[in-house]
Amino acid sequence: MFQVDLTENRIQKLEEKRFADLNLREREHLQEWLVGQPDALGEELLIIQKEFDGFADTRERLDLLALDKDGQLVVIENKLDDSGRDVTWQALKYTAYVSSLTKAQIVEIHQSYLERYCGGGKASDRICEFLDAEELSEVVLNEGNGQRLFFVAAKFRKEVTSTVLWLRDHKIDARCFKVVPYAHGDELFVDIQPVIPTPEAADFMIGMAEKESEARGAQGEQKARHKLRRDYWEATLEALKDAGDRLYQNISPSKDHWLSAGSGMRACHYALIFGKSEIRVEFTFGRADASENKWLFDRLHERKDEVEAVFGDEISWLRLDEKKASRIQFGMACDGYNRDNWPDYVSWHVAHIAKLEKALKAPISELNVELKAQAN
Repeated sequence: MFQVDLTENRIQKLEEKRFADLNLREREHLQEWLVGQPDALGEELLIIQKEFDGFADTRERLDLLALDKDGQLVVIENKLDDSGRDVTWQALKYTAYVSSLTKAQIVEIHQSYLERYCGGGKASDRICEFLDAEELSEVVLNEGNGQRLFFVAAKFRKEVTSTVLWLRDHKIDARCFKVVPYAHGDELFVDIQPVIPTPEAADFMIGMAEKESEARGAQGEQKARHKLRRDYWEATLEALKDAGDRLYQNISPSKDHWLSAGSGMRACHYALIFGKSEIRVEFTFGRADASENKWLFDRLHERKDEVEAVFGDEISWLRLDEKKASRIQFGMACDGYNRDNWPDYVSWHVAHIAKLEKALKAPISELNVELKAQAN
């Protein structure tokens, strides 16, 4: 790894280090780095427990237990300078142990994690938010034998890589990530790279997974709830088109319970929400940097009276300090899955998204200018 000096137009090699030389430990350091930034392993993961020892008849504990975006459990085993010989055997045992966990048990495990390490929170809500699901009843967790194994270490012995390759040949998603610390003066850097599968092989696998996901999605369209939502959004989009709405003119119907539209500000969007018991209109600050979202929310909140006067009603202002995003919303209770009521709900959505856009158009435009000026 090299550091770039643009002034001199040169690169300088960083010094590769051993974790032991830096007095870095597996549990106190590497594990916490991954807890704080799980996407360092190449995808979005939700850490649901660390040092998990909830196995019957054994006191063994796995390093990290996570969920991926498909609701599958991911067992993450961390080592430092050397993977050791037995890490695959350990991980296979842990994966076998967790393969029988039910949805209720997984929620309970994550609830324990939130209370012990995160100051509380509702596990079912966190899981639904991560999986983009409206209700826990829609979520499928730990389905079949699709559990995954991630190994993290600076160096992998042949016994480990051979076993991981064999597992992959037998359709078990096992992966190795090489993690190497580097030093430059007083600064410390860490490089985390996939080694099995290689990035090129991973791209191929992702393509195959997307193909399989597309096939599963086609089957899912037959589900009553998905069809219900798609039918509702078709009616709503048609009504928005008739009303001359421009926000949703290029948006297609979806099986999801939300329908988003851009605002002109990056990663900040309007949304229509259609649920079983509530319909809503929302505006979300969803940028990658949480501090930017909170700053934008606070600046908009300073104009609360002005926004609500134009909107014509009181709005719910949700800063959501424990989350990355912030949003404002306005909703109405409903019997959403009763099609007889849809004409009223569609009219409500059309009217209120127009009012929300009218109330926010000028403030959002001005905030966007401020944000770009700060960047410059």
